[in-house]
Amino acid sequence: MPRTHGYRRGTRYMFSRPFRKHGVEHLCTYLKTYKVGDIVDVKANGAFHKGMPHKFYHGKTGRIYNVTKRAVGVIVNKPIRNQILPKRINIRIEHIKHSRCQEDFLKRVKENEKKKQLAKETGKKVPLKRQPVGPRSAHFVRLRGKEPELVEPIPYEFVA
Repeated sequence: MPRTHGYRRGTRYMFSRPFRKHGVEHLCTYLKTYKVGDIVDVKANGAFHKGMPHKFYHGKTGRIYNVTKRAVGVIVNKPIRNQILPKRINIRIEHIKHSRCQEDFLKRVKENEKKKQLAKETGKKVPLKRQPVGPRSAHFVRLRGKEPELVEPIPYEFVA
């Protein structure tokens, strides 16, 4: 077959519904609240053709800049040649979900605020930066009566 150039070409698996996930969309999809400034993941739902983003934006993360009754406007960065352009796309809410990319960061910020408050009360200085995991401490390996086994490579034998 000749090369296709359609709008949805190459999306056979991208826009297909997962196994046992066909049918009516759950109400929780429509009951989620999206606000301007929220970070969302674009994940196109193949069951809904209205308001579906182009295949390029599938799997991308962006920030909401506009909210309407059934859709949201999302700013997504798109690399074009040697520059990154912020593209504004309008997507229905069936095709987006809240991003979890900042969960660890926000959790760490809350923990650091508690540490700062505790340090202020006690008058001690507390390091707030993340520290890399150091080397393990020295320890003895107990053999419990077993002999240590020598591990070495098997010599190569040429079989004619």
